[in-house]
Amino acid sequence: MNPLRSLLASAALLLPAAATAAERPNLLWFVVDDMSAHFSCYGETLIQTPHVDRLAAEGTRFTRAYVTAPVCSTCRSALITGMYQTTIGAHHHRSGRGELKIHLPEGVTPVPVLLQRAGYYTCIGSGLPDKDFRGLPFGEGKAGKKKAGAAAKGRLGKTDYNFEWDPAMYDSHDWAGRAPGQPFFMQVQLHGGKLRADTLEANRALAERARAELGSATDPQKVTLPPYYPRDPVLLEDWAAYLDSVRLTDKHVGEVLARLEKEGLLENTLIVFMTDHGISHARGKQFLYDEGAHIPFIVRGPGIARGAVRGDLVEQIDLAALSLAAAGQPLPPAMQGRNILAKDYPPREAVFAARDRCDETVERIRSVRTDRFLYIRNFYPKRPHLQPNAYKDHKAIVAALRAAHAAGALPSVSEELLFRPERPAEELYEYVNDRWQVTDLAANPDYRQVLESHRARLDAWLRDSRDPGPEPEAMFDSDMAEYLKRENPEVERNIALMKQWAREGK
Repeated sequence: MNPLRSLLASAALLLPAAATAAERPNLLWFVVDDMSAHFSCYGETLIQTPHVDRLAAEGTRFTRAYVTAPVCSTCRSALITGMYQTTIGAHHHRSGRGELKIHLPEGVTPVPVLLQRAGYYTCIGSGLPDKDFRGLPFGEGKAGKKKAGAAAKGRLGKTDYNFEWDPAMYDSHDWAGRAPGQPFFMQVQLHGGKLRADTLEANRALAERARAELGSATDPQKVTLPPYYPRDPVLLEDWAAYLDSVRLTDKHVGEVLARLEKEGLLENTLIVFMTDHGISHARGKQFLYDEGAHIPFIVRGPGIARGAVRGDLVEQIDLAALSLAAAGQPLPPAMQGRNILAKDYPPREAVFAARDRCDETVERIRSVRTDRFLYIRNFYPKRPHLQPNAYKDHKAIVAALRAAHAAGALPSVSEELLFRPERPAEELYEYVNDRWQVTDLAANPDYRQVLESHRARLDAWLRDSRDPGPEPEAMFDSDMAEYLKRENPEVERNIALMKQWAREGK
């Protein structure tokens, strides 16, 4: 056993009676990939999600929770530290993976480290002893082949942090190995929306899995799409597969809850269910509209109001703060996340988000949401919304959209929001009444005062949060060297285009 882990395990046995598991709850996070709030308790009617609904019925559901970054690694870097990814320099997707590294600023410590120091057994995995992050038996399928015969450490869940960190901050992939009486901190990392894939063939295989495990698959013809997506057969089938991924995720949640009940742990476990950003789509993941940034967020456990609904604005980084507080730990002075469960908690007046480079595609977008309005600033307005990006362009849905655009077959709303060659420098939406953010009010003189106040609020956040801005060219080159090891001509072309556009001032 790692000496640090051995020391911490021994210390847990010596904790005073007031700090035993009876007083300190276990902490369990469900963190799901690529999924918006398409659950019954959030108003989705085409499918049923009884297990997530149960968490909402037995806990508190937040209706306006948002990520600070709408892509995996940047969101997860913020989540695990309780800090804006821009503040800690981890805001470019999959950054620090090359020769140049990213180190957390002084005073910023990952939550698992803080909880480990407090005597918690820290683990990250699937939450089930016999199934992986996809809800499939270990060793089954493509992902399973990579893990077949692997040691327990090979079952650790997704981390994807953009900074240097010590793997010893996780004791195991599962709470089963903790010492008697030791509370645990468990992250259940699920594949979620990534269960649906880039191709129609893969999505049809997912539909077959849904029929086998759930008794039915979602009917593509009954799907309702956002208004800027045409009712193209490819998009309909993809969205149906996505809803089946929601159902399979809900099933996995139910199995973890059943295990907690069977082991007598449920009532002393604080459970938080959330996703790392919204659905992966042309205006979802990687973008700051509600489709990409709005997430489900449910808290259940000791002392949590049952069946409550909160409509105040919260950020995913608040999860770090509320978890430390539940464990009886002080919040680090620098932590930007807030304990939204505190009795004296003052609701946020605004929440903020940032989008930066994703893979090889250079971007910089910032946003602020207040009670009614969403303000977005595009720092590269001369670039199109759908910049070239190998990850997204290989998806059947994006290929279908590009083909329809080339053929002149898209409706005007799709052309305007997805394929205009340039974007406005500023966007403003009354998002509470404009669910899909279709009507841009930034140029409307009736909203000039609203625009100016939100512009000033974002400026203040950029300053106060120490937003570092664009990625230095040396860091970009360092990270792109890792991508170029895969010998992908498309990525090479996109990197060259990014550099060309930068030279041209785009």
